[in-house]
Amino acid sequence: MDLEAHAEDLASDLGVDTQEVKSDLQNLVEYSVPIEEAKQSLRRKYGDGSTGGGAPSAREIGEITTDDGTVTVTGVVLTAGERSIRYQGSDHVIVEGRLADESGVIDYTAWEDFGLSPGDAITAGNAGVREWDGEPELNLGESTSVSFLEDGPEVSYEIGGDAALAELRTGDRAVTVEVRVLECERRTIDGRDGETEILSGVFGDESGRLPFTNWDPAPEIEEGASVRIENAYVREFRGVPEVNVSEYSRVSALEESVDVGDDAPEMGIGEAVSTGGVYDVCLVGSLIAVRDGSGLIQRCPECGRVVQKGQCRTHGSVDGEDDLRVKAILDDGTGAVTAILDDELTRQVYGGGLEDAREEAREAMDQEAVADTIRERIVGREYRVRGHLSVDEYGANLNATTFEESDDDPAARATAFVEEVGA
Repeated sequence: MDLEAHAEDLASDLGVDTQEVKSDLQNLVEYSVPIEEAKQSLRRKYGDGSTGGGAPSAREIGEITTDDGTVTVTGVVLTAGERSIRYQGSDHVIVEGRLADESGVIDYTAWEDFGLSPGDAITAGNAGVREWDGEPELNLGESTSVSFLEDGPEVSYEIGGDAALAELRTGDRAVTVEVRVLECERRTIDGRDGETEILSGVFGDESGRLPFTNWDPAPEIEEGASVRIENAYVREFRGVPEVNVSEYSRVSALEESVDVGDDAPEMGIGEAVSTGGVYDVCLVGSLIAVRDGSGLIQRCPECGRVVQKGQCRTHGSVDGEDDLRVKAILDDGTGAVTAILDDELTRQVYGGGLEDAREEAREAMDQEAVADTIRERIVGREYRVRGHLSVDEYGANLNATTFEESDDDPAARATAFVEEVGA
């Protein structure tokens, strides 16, 4: 049901103007208030404290769908972590985590302080259901009743948010990681309350690496340090998951250094793309094409964007600065990505620098000559590419950090692939 339909139904129930209700409802939703909580708020505003739609039905977690309005569920709290959000101009503390029973697991957001802790067995009555990333999520608000049970359901899920970096996905909340700080930079940004100091960099463990942002700089987080971080959350930044450490996270120094693997996890291209983004991954495939916009290119001196026919999308007509880049299609039979090589990697595959590229373009009286030379050298070969994979509506892009011709046995890989498909 879309926003307008919700507004019409609510206005009909309350006997008030539809446009006024729609405007109020839209304002609340824009502040990330779940639709059911927003409707309850408007019922209170217009003098109707009822929940509407009859008593919520008791459901097993595995049965809950995005079509449900309100439900009553019994489960075990797997994780619970506080986070601050901005709502109607002021900060509001919410609790996020996961709830499970024998049938499944579901994310929840508690808009009130119910005192939830990992391991608690609870029954939540009149819990709202909203859709988040295509999946149902529980919302526990003012109209929700939470009772604590002595004996809860048996669950097969681990209580607590301990996870390896490679296991984290965008949207995870209340997670706990033990990591080594590989890179760390203190910088000042324009935050919602003005200039704010933050820490940003890269965490690592045996499973992989992920970027991080620490919004309330913790002294324990410094380059080379090993730390345990509880109650972190994961959001998407530039197409990949990023660990976010907030003022509600607990950071403690570890006595022993966390081991960090030197190699990136190797994945099939189709599998990697299906994750929605991986910060550090190794993909192997055949290079089937070099795309337009490769070779000798020009960039805007103001923003660094690629200039097309002397025009920057942001700054208009500019005198572009020469640069080198490759955008190549890598395919392994399960999927394809665009591997993007920066100027340094492009120099390696081209076998020359900017001056060589300029000279070739002058002699051929065609800038595309440089891209043609690169095509001749790399198309049709198999490569092992390590980098950061981002996936959006425009496709999958792998910003390469290493680009090497593969020495894998193609027959052995093909056999393994056929066996995997057969299994």
